Amino acid sequence: MNFEQFSLDPRLQAGIKSVGFTTPTPIQEQAIPVILDGRDVMGLAQTGTGKTAAFALPILHRLTKGPLRRVRALIVAPTRELAEQIHQAIGELGRNTKIRSVTVYGGVGKGRQIDALQRGAEIVVACPGRLLDLLGAGQIDLSHVEVLVLDEADRMCDMGFLPDIRRILKRVPARRQTLFFSATMPNDIRKLADSILDDPVTVQIGMIAPAKTVSHALFPTPNGLKTSLTIAMLDKLAIGRALIFTRTKYRARNLARKLEKMGHRAAALQGNMSQNQRQKAINGFRQGKYDILVATDIAARGIDVADISHVINFDMPDTVDAYTHRIGRTGRAQEVGEAFTLATPEDEALVRSVEKVLGQRIERRRLDGFAYGAFDPESRPEPQRPQKRAGRRPSQSRRPQRRNRRRQSPVGAAAKSR
Repeated sequence: MNFEQFSLDPRLQAGIKSVGFTTPTPIQEQAIPVILDGRDVMGLAQTGTGKTAAFALPILHRLTKGPLRRVRALIVAPTRELAEQIHQAIGELGRNTKIRSVTVYGGVGKGRQIDALQRGAEIVVACPGRLLDLLGAGQIDLSHVEVLVLDEADRMCDMGFLPDIRRILKRVPARRQTLFFSATMPNDIRKLADSILDDPVTVQIGMIAPAKTVSHALFPTPNGLKTSLTIAMLDKLAIGRALIFTRTKYRARNLARKLEKMGHRAAALQGNMSQNQRQKAINGFRQGKYDILVATDIAARGIDVADISHVINFDMPDTVDAYTHRIGRTGRAQEVGEAFTLATPEDEALVRSVEKVLGQRIERRRLDGFAYGAFDPESRPEPQRPQKRAGRRPSQSRRPQRRNRRRQSPVGAAAKSR
C-alpha cells in the first residue's frame, strides 16, 4: 500500500514525498481512512508507530476545504516537547498548503503565542495548563473546533491533567470529531474515552507492550557503580546515539556533566531547564551535535529523534508503562534498537512485571573487564536480614518479608541457560 491510495489533497502528497514517507505504517494504514470518513477513533498504539502523521494528514486534508484563519482543530498533548514535535510534523506535511499551526504551552512568555493566535491559525497544538490560561483570558476561541485530538492521554492522566482535560472539553463544541490516542488503557482513561467518544472505531497496533523491534538486557549492578558502569558501557559497547533515563533531575544533570568531562558529546534534558535550553538540547541531539541525551521521564516525553540505537535505563522507572514509554524512543518506525537497564536487587519486583508483559525472561549480562568489586552480578545477593534484638520477637509483618528475600532475585542471578 502507498499514500496515494488515501486520495489525499495533492499538496499533502507533495509534503509526504518531501519528508521521505513511502509506505504507511500499520496505524497510518488503519487510522487514516477512518478519520477521513469523519469517525471518532480510539487509537491504542506505542510510541514510534507513526501516530502523529496518522491523525495529522486527515486533519490537514479536511482543513484544505472551508474557512481559514480560525481554530478548527485542537490537539492536546501532555508536554511542550511533544506539542512542538506535532507542530513541526504538521508544518512539514502541510508546507504546500496555507494552513497554519500554533503551539500553546507554558514555560515561555504568552506574548508570541497570543500574537500568533491573533494572526490566525487553523490548528492549535496545546498543553492543558497554558490553554486554560488563554481561555480564561479570552485570548483564544475554540467555538469553531471541528476536530479534537487527545494525544498520549494516559500520560496526561499520570501528570494530573485529567481535571484540566474535562474543563477543556466544556469549551469545545459538542458536535465534533474526537481522536483519542493512548499507549495504555487504565480504568480512568477508559472512562474518559467512553464519555467523550461517539461510536468510535478502535485502532490497535500490537500489544500494549514494548515494541518487538527492541531487544532487552539487564546489567545487574549496585547503585554505587551505576555511573562508572555507564561510562564503561559507552566506551566498550557499540553504542551509537543513546538516550539515558534517570529518575531525578539532579542525576540527569550530573551524569551529563560527567559524560561530557569524559569526552562524550552529551547533554541533559530535565525539568529545571528553561524551554529554550530544553529545545536547544533536543535540537542538538536531533541534529547530531550530541550523541547522548540524559533525560528524566517527563522532560523526554514526545522526543521523536531518528536513529536512536540505544535506550539506557540508568534508573529503573516506577511502572511497566513508564518502561514501555522509555523503550519506545528506540526501535521506531520498524527499525531495531536495544534497551539496556542498570538493575539493582531492589528493582526485582518491577523486573518481574516487565518480563510478564514481554512474555519472556530478560537476558542478564555482565560487562567484561569491568571492576565490579565485591558485587558479583552472576550470583544471588545474600538477603539482608534484620538484627535480632534481645528479648524481642520479630513482628508478624516482618516474617513474610524475610521469606520473600530468600527467593532468588531475577536481577542478581545470571541466566543459567546461556
